[in-house]
Amino acid sequence: MSYYPYLVAGWLLLIGVFGVVRSRNLVQAVVSVSISQSGTYVLLLSVGYQRHATAPVFGSTEKPNLQVVDPVVQALTLTDIVVSATVTALLLALAIQVAKRHGTVDPDQLSALEG
Repeated sequence: MSYYPYLVAGWLLLIGVFGVVRSRNLVQAVVSVSISQSGTYVLLLSVGYQRHATAPVFGSTEKPNLQVVDPVVQALTLTDIVVSATVTALLLALAIQVAKRHGTVDPDQLSALEG
């Protein structure tokens, strides 16, 4: 069993969280969130991976292999990609609206948004 995909997933998550914490720009924060979400793709696909397994497609003329890759994990990964694209689009739209209304995308200069 290889631990490399898990290390890559953890590294992407840590880089994304570090980018959110250190960002001085709302667009950079959105990109950092997107990077950390990419770590979840790698993690989900590495959990569902099996060595020497085939695709979970049955009904062909070939005899199916006894080991197949888990299709639920692949479906969850596709769902994660769609949710990530939606979240990224929403956060970028909010950053554009903040820039239009307040003239800046620096979170420290947005004093009008404090409660």
